[in-house]
Amino acid sequence: MNKIEILKHQKDGLKIKADIPRMAKEGWESISEDDIQRLKWYGLFLRNPTPGFFMLRVRIPNGFSFSHQIRALSFIAETFGNGIIDITTRQQVQLRQLKIENVPEVFDLLEEVGLTSTQTGLDNVRNIIGCPITGLNPKEKVSPYAQIKALNEHILNNSEFSNLPRKFNIAISGCADDCVHAETQDLALIPAVQEKEGNPVYGFNILVGGKLGSGGYRIATSLDVFVSPEEVVEVCSAIILLYRDHGSREARNKNRLAFLIEDWGEKKFRKALEQSLGKCLSSGGTDLRGNEKSEHIGIYRQKQPFMNYVGLKIPVGRIHSKKLIGMARLAEKYGNGEVRFSHSNSLVIPHVSDDKLGEMLDEPLVKEFTYHPSSVMRGLVSCVGSDYCSLAAIETKSQALRVAVELEGKLPNTDPITMHWSGCPAGCGNHLVADIGLLGKRIKRGNEVIDAVDIYMGGRTGTHPKLATKVMEDVPCDQLAKVLEFVTPYHTRQKMHPIKGKKYSKKKKSPNKSEQTNPKRSANSEQCISNDDKSRPHLGEGQTESSGKRV
Repeated sequence: MNKIEILKHQKDGLKIKADIPRMAKEGWESISEDDIQRLKWYGLFLRNPTPGFFMLRVRIPNGFSFSHQIRALSFIAETFGNGIIDITTRQQVQLRQLKIENVPEVFDLLEEVGLTSTQTGLDNVRNIIGCPITGLNPKEKVSPYAQIKALNEHILNNSEFSNLPRKFNIAISGCADDCVHAETQDLALIPAVQEKEGNPVYGFNILVGGKLGSGGYRIATSLDVFVSPEEVVEVCSAIILLYRDHGSREARNKNRLAFLIEDWGEKKFRKALEQSLGKCLSSGGTDLRGNEKSEHIGIYRQKQPFMNYVGLKIPVGRIHSKKLIGMARLAEKYGNGEVRFSHSNSLVIPHVSDDKLGEMLDEPLVKEFTYHPSSVMRGLVSCVGSDYCSLAAIETKSQALRVAVELEGKLPNTDPITMHWSGCPAGCGNHLVADIGLLGKRIKRGNEVIDAVDIYMGGRTGTHPKLATKVMEDVPCDQLAKVLEFVTPYHTRQKMHPIKGKKYSKKKKSPNKSEQTNPKRSANSEQCISNDDKSRPHLGEGQTESSGKRV
């Protein structure tokens, strides 16, 4: 039993909240090493680069927030932290340099506006992500925000879900553009359709066992299950509990859901799921994701008449509290007060009417955080980096901005690309699913140790998922822009992601293969998987569904 399992056995992480007022009085140095770990159940991380100061991770399901919540977050960052707010790839925010003495008051302020940091760290179900434009997209067939909200409420403060073998990432999306990178998640629900009695029924196919980071990488694979929106909470909960009860609790780098799927195979896991639910599950439907990718940045028509959503690029996701308050003001003045965080370190302001759109676009803040960034800046994503994370080998955010600015001038006409930076192999920047992935490291050059990266290319998720391939090693960061200037024109999105025609294979796939299968089965097939040994053909590209036309 590893040390984290021992401390969990001694005391449930959810119970540490009662001790925080005492810790606030006694100071951070009085906190035991075990309790430092338990504080992660409430999103509090003591980081080596900033001794005595905590990072606070705030849970924002599907990235949906409102102006009063944005103002509260900005107030906390400005009053108790360093004024910096980071938007993460899981659609939540992180506040920096908080003292334990102020945490009780911070928690009260969050609770007053309906926010929480509960179960955002260590061995918990992390923030549940979804498409930031769900409910707005005219082409969206199924909008799962209600299911995300219900599942989140079911999990939070529930001891059934507070002691998992490792962290558990969930994405539930109806987006045809796969903006959630479904194949990187422990559990992903993707848009799908079945035909029943001659009519289309929209719901979700289930993927399981994706992961990036330590212990190796794995693309999530199909469980060959279709669920209706009404089944989402029940089925997702059962999958989490299967993992809780059967996942490995030994080596920390070998106990994600991916390893249980590799050990059991998808068929055995599905059979166990059906047994736990006491019913058979429908076979997978047709994947509705297309070939297009979107960061949801720009101006797009909503399905609501005369309404638009405006996606604004927040470079590398870092914004000062005063600027974020400005975003709340924009949302109140031109929209309905909603602000939605996206996976690309950016945000969306929805419900902007046609008659207010022009005035909004003239706002200085909209010009600063633009809706039409360059092809290089548009898909730029970065993890926190060594400024605030002890795991990162290099400082990523400032390096990412510098390199992107240099490339903007040198490659003004390049096709849109995604460029993701991760400071360590944990892969928080999702570098393995980007057009260009950059993994930070330190190398020797002469008598000095310098920042460098390994370069990966050609990663993607969706109907033909593929992890990026390492093409260069030990590239000094001070030479990176020149190197990327040379290689990027030869690795455009089209060349990296060639679109294949519909292709079927009758060859039966091993359940341990990392290539995702997309079964297209009869919608009326209700038999249990244990009774079905038929081969599953691979489905080619699904119907492309744009996230909306640009105005």
